[in-house]
Amino acid sequence: MLTGKTVLVGVTGGIAAYKAAELVSLLVKEGAAVKVVMTAAATRFVAALTFASLSGNPVACDLFGEAPGQGAITHIDLAAGADLVVVAPATANFLAKAAAGLADDLLSTLLLASKGPVLLCPAMNVNMYHHPAVRENLQRLSRLGYHLMEPDVGLLACGTRGAGRLPAPARIVEKLLSLAAGRRDLAGYTVLVTAGATREPIDPVRFISNRSSGKMGFALAAAASARGARVILVSGAVEVAPPPGVQLVSVETARAMREAVLSFLAESDCIIKAAAVADYRPARAVDQKIKKGRDLTLELVQNPDILQELGALKGNRILVGFAAETENLLANARAKLARKNLDLLVANDVSRPDSGFGSDTNLVWLVFPAGPPRELPLMDKRLVAEHILDEVAGLLAGRGTTG
Repeated sequence: MLTGKTVLVGVTGGIAAYKAAELVSLLVKEGAAVKVVMTAAATRFVAALTFASLSGNPVACDLFGEAPGQGAITHIDLAAGADLVVVAPATANFLAKAAAGLADDLLSTLLLASKGPVLLCPAMNVNMYHHPAVRENLQRLSRLGYHLMEPDVGLLACGTRGAGRLPAPARIVEKLLSLAAGRRDLAGYTVLVTAGATREPIDPVRFISNRSSGKMGFALAAAASARGARVILVSGAVEVAPPPGVQLVSVETARAMREAVLSFLAESDCIIKAAAVADYRPARAVDQKIKKGRDLTLELVQNPDILQELGALKGNRILVGFAAETENLLANARAKLARKNLDLLVANDVSRPDSGFGSDTNLVWLVFPAGPPRELPLMDKRLVAEHILDEVAGLLAGRGTTG
């Protein structure tokens, strides 16, 4: 799939730079024309001659070095000729420069001149990876349109264990193949996403609700649309703008959300219930504002359980639920998965400030009907959405017709 494509591999000064040699070799085997750009620090770990030998092309290191073509400007020429750009490893320093738009060497400068997809593969010490400054840089890079691969979890060169290992070169190649193909693995499918918080009125100015911002659901809708799906987004109250290219249906109460979801069930191949639906509502909502001056007792009644109802009606559709927990995360998640007949449940601890309601990041477990649950490291919600949709795409491919 990479035959006829030019892939520019950027190598920065991390201990994982040696793994970039295998990446270059694999890309050449895939038929790509590979050009390597190294930072000065990278040359302290691996010799430029190694990459020149593997790629069959000269290695560029110097912003003011000899241009690859007569009259050409090095960084412009390299950027214009690249169909794909990948930086592996991408150090914390390089991520900070890219997030700020700095251009003080050849690699950071050509990044700004590149028009095609750019994949960044962070690799560093686990404490560095989780530092708030690095997290903010990753979030900004995601918003700027860069593609990011989260590091693998395991034993690091410094002797610590955690997230920070450069992903296996074969996995990086797989990601580049999907970018080259313009990932459309959800094309032809209709994905129904619910998002945001429902509001249950007490009187014309007061209501019962929760802290959901809608960011996770909107990230899922945007990612599904980008992967070719027709997306129906049924949204309660949110704090974010709707993604372009989706069919937005705005609702307020749990009962209105139920009605909207059931009305689109027949045409949906997958339902992702990311909304935070109020479990209870006032038994009676009054028409006029309740005046202050006396104690008030509210009688609450249960709202319909939309997810449970969908579990009974789904047929051959894929059903994904969310579990926002504050204790016994996995035990509660497994129970909910079975009770509601889900194909996948996404569980997170909302008591954490970095993965609760309103945050830009999430730390979740993917829980399946069979097999062990899988924990994802803390990452931007758009990246979480991509992981969830990877599972959804696999489930849809393995299912027959909707029914």
